[in-house]
Amino acid sequence: MMQGLRGALLVAGTTSDAGKSVLTTGICRWLAREGVKVAPFKAQNMSNNSMVTAEGAEIGRAQWVQAIAAGAEPEAAMNPVLLKPGSDRRSHVVLMGRPFGELDASSFAGARTVMADAAYSAFDDLSRRYDVVVCEGAGSPTEINLREHDFVNMGLAQYGRIPTVVVGDIDRGGVFAAMYGTLKLMPEHDQRLLRAFVVNKFRGDAALLEPGLRMIEDATERPVLGVLPWLPGLWLDSEDAIDLEGRRATDQHTDPVLRVAVVRFPRISNFTDVDALAVEPGVDIRFADSPEALADADLVVLPGTRATVDDLVWLRERGLEGPLVERHRGGQPVLGICGGFQMLGERVNDPDGVETGTPKTAPGLGLLPVRTTFRGEKVLARPTGDALGHPVEGYEIHHGDVAVRGGEPFLEGCRDGATWGTLWHGAFENDGFRRAFLTEVAADANRPDWAPTRDTVFGSRREQRIEALADAVGEHLDTDALLRIIEEGAQAPGRRPRASG
Repeated sequence: MMQGLRGALLVAGTTSDAGKSVLTTGICRWLAREGVKVAPFKAQNMSNNSMVTAEGAEIGRAQWVQAIAAGAEPEAAMNPVLLKPGSDRRSHVVLMGRPFGELDASSFAGARTVMADAAYSAFDDLSRRYDVVVCEGAGSPTEINLREHDFVNMGLAQYGRIPTVVVGDIDRGGVFAAMYGTLKLMPEHDQRLLRAFVVNKFRGDAALLEPGLRMIEDATERPVLGVLPWLPGLWLDSEDAIDLEGRRATDQHTDPVLRVAVVRFPRISNFTDVDALAVEPGVDIRFADSPEALADADLVVLPGTRATVDDLVWLRERGLEGPLVERHRGGQPVLGICGGFQMLGERVNDPDGVETGTPKTAPGLGLLPVRTTFRGEKVLARPTGDALGHPVEGYEIHHGDVAVRGGEPFLEGCRDGATWGTLWHGAFENDGFRRAFLTEVAADANRPDWAPTRDTVFGSRREQRIEALADAVGEHLDTDALLRIIEEGAQAPGRRPRASG
């Protein structure tokens, strides 16, 4: 069956964070292992975690990782529409990897046609160049208030006649009701495309689940392809901040521990920057929004944000400015990345309302000699350089134009003592640089008892997780049935017996 396999699959979810991204990633790697030329696809992503491809396009970070899992070069067509929210009602739109403009809630409907056309064209393009396109849905496929104009869930499935698998998170509870409700809320023509279910994040005795699986199959007349186990310590480049605490700790709790506090901005972006710190044994990551949470930190990180001025105001309202200033004066380590770097400077000025639509300006924290002015033109780059005696590769995604007026150069930013700032994302994925940086942090934090390991390779750790997902797909799903669904396409569901074990 694998030879000559062609088609597509939509992985939808009963809710956000049900496991669509990880299942899509696992299926992509499993198919690639089987010799299938496979590409990931997400028609529209709403995420402030993004990545710059080799072609200079901006796509969701999750789709970038899925492309790596598929053995494909990440490209704009894999995530043709990216919405980056700057407030509850306004988003920056990236269309085919390039800035498209700003949309608020009132103008969003009018732009759907343009975005849908771009998404469908991108899907068609990938379908011509790849054997199988594994599509990831968004939220739930039964957002009934949005169905008329949907082009990422069942709207996409109808356009491409794509068979659909729905994954549900059993750890939340109510998974069977969510599966049944997902099917029954669909109009009949959408129901015909829903071919099967997958249960995700199960922990316990699988025998206890068997009666429920049989009952949901009887109730929906669709098979359950399998039950994916709870995979502890699993992280992948996420789309949103729903489960920040799920990525807080080290893989190995060793003594001594270097404590890293990451400020949890309301519009936090690219928090995946700290993933490479979290894989280091002896580094503990926690997300903080109070002065008390910063008190015992060896390093405080101000990450990126989609609303720099607004989140700077929030930082002050939360009482975090004083502790950060005291850390700087006392030579305790502070790192700002992108928007966090801009906050550490003297002033942040957005005269044209680039971020939120409203002109704003605010004094910075005054810890670094830099001034930021927001420009309409967006910087998308893949810079390279050297820092702390090691080569570094990163990526830049920002509207803020930062004028560095002093300090010691650091990755096109600067440092003043133990306070560091850079616009570069992804720098810590460079193993030698990460170790050198953490060594300096430990020294400045007066932690002579701590040192980084010499054998942690970030890229290898990501590969291990992707391989673990593919292993789970191969072991716990009925892959023969999955292949039939892809091969048969939009045929009637036709329930088949579930494989035992």
